[in-house]
Amino acid sequence: MRLFLFLALCPALLAQRPALHDDAFVMDGHVHVMSRELLAGEDFAVRKSDGHVDLPRMEEGGLDAVFFSIYTPEPYYAARHEVKNTLRALSRAREVIDRNSDRIEMALTASDIERIANSGKIAAFLDLEGPFDMEADLDVLRGFYRLGLRSLQLTAHNVTSDTMDSCCDVHRHGGVGPAGKALIAEMNRLGMVINVAHASNESILQTVELSEDPVLYTHGSFRHIIDIPRLISDEAAKAVAAKGGVIGLQFGNTFNNPRFYKWKGGKPPVADMSKSLARYAGMTIKEIDAGIAKGLPFTYKGEIPDDIRMTTAEFAQVIDYGVQLVGEDHIALGSDFDGGPPLPHGMTDISDYPEMTKAMLELGYSESRIRKILGLNWLRVIRAVTE
Repeated sequence: MRLFLFLALCPALLAQRPALHDDAFVMDGHVHVMSRELLAGEDFAVRKSDGHVDLPRMEEGGLDAVFFSIYTPEPYYAARHEVKNTLRALSRAREVIDRNSDRIEMALTASDIERIANSGKIAAFLDLEGPFDMEADLDVLRGFYRLGLRSLQLTAHNVTSDTMDSCCDVHRHGGVGPAGKALIAEMNRLGMVINVAHASNESILQTVELSEDPVLYTHGSFRHIIDIPRLISDEAAKAVAAKGGVIGLQFGNTFNNPRFYKWKGGKPPVADMSKSLARYAGMTIKEIDAGIAKGLPFTYKGEIPDDIRMTTAEFAQVIDYGVQLVGEDHIALGSDFDGGPPLPHGMTDISDYPEMTKAMLELGYSESRIRKILGLNWLRVIRAVTE
């Protein structure tokens, strides 16, 4: 949608960058943004020397809009600080957006997103990863809605809560629990986007059936590529698409590269998360903050041999698997930047987003197909839900 001044000052970079990327509407379905601001006091508007995301690099990557994802990690759940942490993170997100209102603006609807992007700013569509409340209290949900939250992940990340069974914890409900059914109905009533990433297969299928609106699987990949519970089955992907929803593909080797999966030692077990999280139960929120902060930025810290790491061309083959499975109207990109994915060759952070456009062009995709995958598919569902 826009060519930035930095491109004019860097002719070599401009020559390598597909013109389509800067003309297209580009939206990412899952970008971690507030953990460093909240826990380390770092300024989102200042370029970092590490991690994947900050405002300058987001602009350089040609992003017009993002699911501005705030994250409440599992240790907060055990100590029942999840509501407080989510409120802090959402409040900080609003502060950051207001502080940089000449470059980024909060969006509540698809029309807001279009207006903001057309003005040359980035549209921030507020999204939650992790629970707003482990018991799914609808009054708490309504409070967050009034603060601008328009999208949330139904599962408590990798933990089974009162809402529904998670992908990676023991299952208690056989899918969606009674609290989850009430939550889905209320989100439909409010016009909030439902995100089924991290849900069990049964939870995804039941959510699609229960929801009046299309649902999103914002970041992950296909079990056909790597057979782990965190990823979406072909059956569930087809169900999401049949309801009009979209599957967002995460950029990491972990979910998309069988060589990496084998090199790392195979399938992770489904664990009883209550046992592994018990040690946090008596901690204060400041104690948990200090422990979480030690892991910042949330990026893969190991080294990957060149012959193991996938290329962007190999990632494009995963995109193509999705297109062949569910159609070009139901595949998009949900990078999970600053959420831990080991990135492909040729990508170090969000400023390298044009590499995805380049990889799809090299597949021979049409311009209209690429535009859908880069952002128009997200926008269509947001419009259907919020307007």
